[in-house]
Amino acid sequence: MKPRSRVLYEKNGHLARITLDRPEVLNAMDLRMHEELAEIWDDFESDDEMWAAVLSGSGTRAFSVGQDLKEAAGRIREGTAPPATFGSRGKPGWPRLTERFDLAKPVVAKVRGYAMGGGFELALACDIVIASEDATFALPEARLGLMAGAGGVFRLTRQLPWKTAMGHLLTGRSMDARRAFELGLVNEVVPAEDLDECVDGWVADILRCAPLSVRAIKEAATRSSTMPLESAFATRYPWEERRMHSEDAREGPLAFAEKREPRWKAR
Repeated sequence: MKPRSRVLYEKNGHLARITLDRPEVLNAMDLRMHEELAEIWDDFESDDEMWAAVLSGSGTRAFSVGQDLKEAAGRIREGTAPPATFGSRGKPGWPRLTERFDLAKPVVAKVRGYAMGGGFELALACDIVIASEDATFALPEARLGLMAGAGGVFRLTRQLPWKTAMGHLLTGRSMDARRAFELGLVNEVVPAEDLDECVDGWVADILRCAPLSVRAIKEAATRSSTMPLESAFATRYPWEERRMHSEDAREGPLAFAEKREPRWKAR
């Protein structure tokens, strides 16, 4: 019998829905889940018909609690667990979402319940995060002798004020959804029963935009984030060069002048 998939992958129109599907262990990520995710991200990135993705977790209790520590403990006992540090190079599922630095398509995280450790790191790697009121975020690695090596150390200190980020990193303290929203880590917080509708609204707004514009914006914003402003203006961005010479770059102004909805082709 073929093992049950760890991740659900659905395509509907121009939207991909990617769901971590181990609710019985709060969507903890084992090595096989990472392998499945890598194949899915490869497909999403290469499929020209996919313009955006929603990443979520099955069930109502967790987005993901991160690494499957029971699997990790078993490998430690067997002596098959290599020392772990930053990144996933050389491990199953590389490159993981947290290291797909050139992924220009937008990813929306739909977070309900726990987003802990690697689960929080996944959310930090997404472009937009929508959370239910019962969501909880934390990087508890220091309490376990581990490191938030899937980008948590790097992204949290970039996305929060320094001392706020260090307070959470050095203690493993959690934050609720409202606090995450106040700090700018979350775009919107809604009651759990309204989460799907809220995410659908954000997705509809993304898909209403020209897909090449969206990718060019994400690429330019990401690559220029640590550049001096003068260097940011002078840098060449491949997706922007595609956008500026595309049919869609002409379609937008024409549709506006003709008082009609634009017909995007992503080319």
